[in-house]
Amino acid sequence: SESANDYMQQEDDWDRDMLLDPAWEKQQRKTFTAWCNSHLRKAGTQIENIEEDFRDGLKLMLLLEVISGERLAKPERGKMRVHKISNVNKALDFIASKGVKLVSIGAEEIVDGNAKMTLGMIWTIILRFAIQDISVEETSAKEGLLLWCQRKTAPYKNVNIQNFHISWKDGLGFCALIHRHRPELIDYGKLRKDDPMTNLNTAFDVAEKYLDIPKMLDAEDIVGTARPDEKAIMTYVSSFYHAFSGAQKVSQGTPLNCVRVGPENKFKINGHFHSSESLLEWIRRTIPWLENRVPENTMQAMQQKLEDFRDYRRLHKPPKVQEKCQLEINFNTLQTKLRLSNRPAFMPSEGKMVSDISSAWGSLEGAEKGYEEWLLNEIRRLERLDHLAEKFRQKAAIHEAWTDGKEEMLQQKDYETASLSDIKALLKKHEAFESDLAAHQDRVEQIAAIAQELNELEYYDSPSVNARCQQICDQWDSLGVLTQKRSEALQRTEKLLETIDQLYLEFAKRAAPFNNWMEGAMEDLQDTFIVHTIEEIQGLSTAHEQFKATLPEADKERQAILGIHNEIAKIVQTYHVNMAGTNPYTTINPQEINAKWDKVRQLVPQRDQALIEEHARQQNNERLRRQFANQANVIGPWIQTKMEEIGRISIEMHGTLEDQLTHLRQYEKSIVNYKPKIDQLEGDHQLIQEALIFDNKHTNYTMEHIRVGWEQLLTTIARTINEIENQILTRDAKGISQDQMNEFRASFNHFDRKRTGMMDAEDFRACLISMGYNMGEAEFARIMSIVDPNRLGVITFQAFIDFMSRETADTDTADQVMTSFKVLAGDKNYILADELRRELPPDQAEYCIARMTPYTGPDAVPGALDYMSFSTALYGESDL
Repeated sequence: SESANDYMQQEDDWDRDMLLDPAWEKQQRKTFTAWCNSHLRKAGTQIENIEEDFRDGLKLMLLLEVISGERLAKPERGKMRVHKISNVNKALDFIASKGVKLVSIGAEEIVDGNAKMTLGMIWTIILRFAIQDISVEETSAKEGLLLWCQRKTAPYKNVNIQNFHISWKDGLGFCALIHRHRPELIDYGKLRKDDPMTNLNTAFDVAEKYLDIPKMLDAEDIVGTARPDEKAIMTYVSSFYHAFSGAQKVSQGTPLNCVRVGPENKFKINGHFHSSESLLEWIRRTIPWLENRVPENTMQAMQQKLEDFRDYRRLHKPPKVQEKCQLEINFNTLQTKLRLSNRPAFMPSEGKMVSDISSAWGSLEGAEKGYEEWLLNEIRRLERLDHLAEKFRQKAAIHEAWTDGKEEMLQQKDYETASLSDIKALLKKHEAFESDLAAHQDRVEQIAAIAQELNELEYYDSPSVNARCQQICDQWDSLGVLTQKRSEALQRTEKLLETIDQLYLEFAKRAAPFNNWMEGAMEDLQDTFIVHTIEEIQGLSTAHEQFKATLPEADKERQAILGIHNEIAKIVQTYHVNMAGTNPYTTINPQEINAKWDKVRQLVPQRDQALIEEHARQQNNERLRRQFANQANVIGPWIQTKMEEIGRISIEMHGTLEDQLTHLRQYEKSIVNYKPKIDQLEGDHQLIQEALIFDNKHTNYTMEHIRVGWEQLLTTIARTINEIENQILTRDAKGISQDQMNEFRASFNHFDRKRTGMMDAEDFRACLISMGYNMGEAEFARIMSIVDPNRLGVITFQAFIDFMSRETADTDTADQVMTSFKVLAGDKNYILADELRRELPPDQAEYCIARMTPYTGPDAVPGALDYMSFSTALYGESDL
């Protein structure tokens, strides 16, 4: 009606401003959520969060369908925002179609989860579908609900309902409403106004338990709020009105002057009889259907039952609810009219009284509630069963796929032909498999546990599940046994192969050095030895005898090595080991060892014979060495002695040059007579060369040394004889006296420091200076070109004599020398040794000091030397 819409508009505008109060908003959330769930549970669902769960519009449309009993447009199932807005708009359009004006409430705000707008929308729905149709004595909606509450609670003390907020804070108003209609549920006389918490909780608990009115308020919120939220209180109280709607209609009876009696009342009585009979019959038919708890085996069948139940709640029950309500209203109206007409009250026949109908209806709702709970529990059970069954099938399939081929793999005998490295690899692989097997133990246990749970939940296909589970468990046990057997076989084979491997390794360690020894021995025994002395062959013979002494010990080692191989063969034969290959540590085998050992034993006597023959050869060589050495040790010193004697003859000045020449020719004759001994030594040397003898420890002389010495001896004697002959020719040609010749020889010998019979350039320079020559480099070079025209760097005695004789003949040498000494002496007639040493080179000074006589003149001093007599003796008389 227009008045109701105006009221709802006023309420809407006023309440939107008040939604900012947090306490009221909290009360509205709880109350509106409980009110919505009281209707949504009829469709098998509910909400948890009022602003979130209505955002997609699906449950909002379902709520409107339940409370209106009408079908809305088909909702959008998409999850996009446009789909959600479309669903909310369909719900808002439906509300508007019921004559409600929605102000400032848009679909976008609901989709966005705007709590304020969502609560306002739900309050609008509550006003329209729970409060607007309330009508009591010409009042409707809020005023009608308030008047109904006032009328129902009027007889109760301490209850004064004036509004929908503070009038209900003590809880007595709720208790009075319940006691007025169901006095057996509350002992009102025991309630106290000063205990609001007890009163409120008593009313809420009784209403939820016995009147099927959900708990929409919290006692703490009402008591703790100065002014409880009016919307929340009105929503909750409206649920009491609808629960006790029959009594409410009585309060809306026609005025007394309008009451009729007679045929009309009779008609109502007949109508009550037929209506109650029809309703009770429907209840009797429906209760067994609702009490049928035989479960279905499939989710589809149970969902069909749930759909049938929802059709019952949505299509079949609402008309019966209306029929029951109308029946109660008609009965109460009839009783009122009869009472106002002073007629006796109408008493229906047994079983058709209002209380009987209410009792039957209560049984119906009890069965309905239990049926719904059973359906949901069964669906959850079937969901759980389907989930468990699928989980069982998945896990079983995974396990069966994993075990496929495992038994064949575990029964393989691949280890029988495997090497040690292969066995170790197989063991590692088997250990990995054992770990994998242990990891799958949990899956097998899970499969068994799922099968057990399926049995406990009475899964319809339990026999096939049990059979498959038993097969998996039996196979698992078999895998465990086979795994253990394979592990033992692998470990046993590994130990055998490790033993063989150790023996192989020991064989290799001992065979390798023994083989090397035999190869070395064969190499040594076959080696062509080269020796040059008897000592060397004796050393080889001694070493060979020492080698032969080691052969018994070597044979023991050979037997030990062959014993290792025999032990391997014994293990292979005893334990039937199938050896896949040869010794991995060596290529040496017993046959090779025996063959080489036999070869060594064959070579030993051959070596003995070779050493004996070589020993005899070396003895002959030793005889040749001694024979050569005995002669060489005589000839060598003889040649050396002769060379020294010739040198002394050429240097020493004993007798005249003719005497020296005679002496030298006698030496030459004796040397020529010595030639047969040289020839004999050459013959012995020829034998030594033919015997390939390269050294001789018995002598330091070689044939080459002897030859060179002999040739030098012949050359020296010939050269010396020639020099004497040339000196005689020079002496005679130049007129040199014997004393001068002796002085020349003495000077030459003095400055021949190396005693080679020749002076080098420096020795010659010193000799000239000692004789008084004062010359520069150019002058010395001129003199050298005379005495050494071939530029050999040496001056022979013959060249020295030629130079000295020429110089003596051409210059007044004695005067020059005296003048030089006088200058050195500082014009004195004598000279001191210290002055000579200071002014002349050391060797020249010493030469002069040794040959000058002491000065005996009147001006003589100690140590004075006569340089004048020295010069005269050296170069002849001076004019000074």
